[in-house]
Amino acid sequence: MSTSEPAPTHGEFRIYTAGSLGAAIRHYREQQGLSQAELARLAGIHRSYLSALENGRETEQVKRLLRILKELGVRMSLGEANW
Repeated sequence: MSTSEPAPTHGEFRIYTAGSLGAAIRHYREQQGLSQAELARLAGIHRSYLSALENGRETEQVKRLLRILKELGVRMSLGEANW
């Protein structure tokens, strides 16, 4: 499975695989100038888990989420929020 998926050209990531989710997380983390350790601390997770996500590792949680989306016939897209 390829984990080095290209960045989107129009500012939105379409999430189909663990690899595409990891690429999106890495892109937005780097865009905000955060290290993995900083983002992990802010999110309340271990840096090693964040690293696994960014590298496209299909964790059990990610696998379940992707399976749910597939069964619903929908896809997830990530883009910058205007909170």
